[in-house]
Amino acid sequence: MTGSCLCGAVRYEVTQDPVWAHNCHCSRCRKTRGSAFASNLFVAGDGVRFLQGEDQLQSYKPADAERFTHVFCRHCGSTMPWRDERRGMVVVPMGSLDDDPGITPRANIFVESKAPWFMITDDLPQTEGAPGSLRPPPG
Repeated sequence: MTGSCLCGAVRYEVTQDPVWAHNCHCSRCRKTRGSAFASNLFVAGDGVRFLQGEDQLQSYKPADAERFTHVFCRHCGSTMPWRDERRGMVVVPMGSLDDDPGITPRANIFVESKAPWFMITDDLPQTEGAPGSLRPPPG
């Protein structure tokens, strides 16, 4: 499975099967994606290999962020995969994938900070914060 940025400067390959995927509604993910939420895929820490343009990646991590880093192509701004060393995982923005990952998001997380103009209409489990305390959707 491969992925790339909008301008094609960065290309990568997912070399291991995904272990999880979710939709994150936190304000940081919303702002970096310019959307109601971010769909993120997770693979083992050595499960992504950059085929080209790794030197074109820029990263930003807010000083108070525990789990969040934004890695993007310095040319077009597309969000790209990043290694979360603390958890031993690579976070892959699903919108950057060129192929079907064979997995769909399994939960909505950080729903307490979702965009006020967005209504979650799927039946995926939800958690007010980080994964780990999932609950069934309301209703």
